[in-house]
Amino acid sequence: MKQEAIIDQLKVIVKPYVTDEQAFSNLTEATDFINDLKINSANLIDVILDIEEFFAIEIDNTSMERMIDVQSAVAIITAKLEAQ
Repeated sequence: MKQEAIIDQLKVIVKPYVTDEQAFSNLTEATDFINDLKINSANLIDVILDIEEFFAIEIDNTSMERMIDVQSAVAIITAKLEAQ
């Protein structure tokens, strides 16, 4: 799956949890889920669960802790998809 497609899907997944719409409309690879999009840590777990479900992957705790921005999320998703 291409990086752009992963980012597009991430937008769909995180949208319900975003509290800063302006930051969401300007989402880039550097966008931080907590600091920029104002997604709280409890909802970030929901985002990760939604990512696991959509992409049919399992994200371990170490990867979860690194999944703080769009770029790291894309890298982790890509790595998990390639490992399947």
